[in-house]
Amino acid sequence: MTKKKLKSNKKRGAIPLLSFFTGGGFLDIGFEQEGFEAVWTNECNADFSALYAHGMTAWKQSENTDTQERSISNTHNIDRIFAPEIIAEAFPQGKPVFFGIIGGPPCPDFSKGGKNRGGKGINGRFSKTYVHRICKIKPSFFVFENVPGLYKTKIHREFLARLEKSLERCGYCLDLKILNALDLGVPQDRERLIMIGIKQKYVKKVLGRSVDVSERNWFPWPVNPKYKNAKARFSWPSTKGTSSTLVLPDGVPQELTVYSIFNSGNCPSQIQNGNDMFKTYSDKFSMIKEGDTRRKSFKRLHRYRFSPTACYGHNEVHLHPWEKRRLSVREA
Repeated sequence: MTKKKLKSNKKRGAIPLLSFFTGGGFLDIGFEQEGFEAVWTNECNADFSALYAHGMTAWKQSENTDTQERSISNTHNIDRIFAPEIIAEAFPQGKPVFFGIIGGPPCPDFSKGGKNRGGKGINGRFSKTYVHRICKIKPSFFVFENVPGLYKTKIHREFLARLEKSLERCGYCLDLKILNALDLGVPQDRERLIMIGIKQKYVKKVLGRSVDVSERNWFPWPVNPKYKNAKARFSWPSTKGTSSTLVLPDGVPQELTVYSIFNSGNCPSQIQNGNDMFKTYSDKFSMIKEGDTRRKSFKRLHRYRFSPTACYGHNEVHLHPWEKRRLSVREA
């Protein structure tokens, strides 16, 4: 089949980004929605690369049918590609004055639910490689995303501190914060460690003052006063599944509950992937009460609570709040 000739993706005035550990491109989407442009992407997993190509192309063409098809720029493992090659691929006409790097290195070796192999683990080592690529490519700024365990667990925190020192020596002012999606209006209790780094000369231009590379707590992190400290602030229904009320408690914002997602008014058959779900049968679908999320698997969500952290891949199963089934692909 002959592909239709499509116009370039280039957005005039957009700040270019290099995206590592791109996956399906969800971090890229967030940045592109804010006016950045991922000009180079890296993902070595073939399934994720295919997901990116299909999903990103569909998303961009939904906005502009003449948009060029998207695909992963480089499918090699990050430890097999080096700064000169990356720069040449991303910027064939020369490296721009201002650009950034974004990425979330694999997290299982730092997760509290993992084996805690840390920076020497088969996945954890990529965090060091990512930092090394940042130091060699020398972007104007970068974003490093990972699980809270990298900061909260003592032995992992020591590894992170060494990464910070490497970045400081390369002239980056750093700041770190554990953000919860729930506090920003998303109905899921999902914490993530975000580390940002900006070249010292640019920080002064933005803040109007000098910042030492060892200084922290200078970055204006996003805060939504309406949802701040949402987990502790509101009177949520019980998770024991025995005394849960099926009435929205006073003061709880409905948009922070899964009910706002599952009761959108759209018929599942009319939503893409709305009916895609495992047709499995288990007594647990009838026995587990709404809101009982205490176990590792077969957690029944409560319609007027947020979802616990989704961590699929370890036999984790989330059940629909009021229907006797698993969540659909779309709902998950």
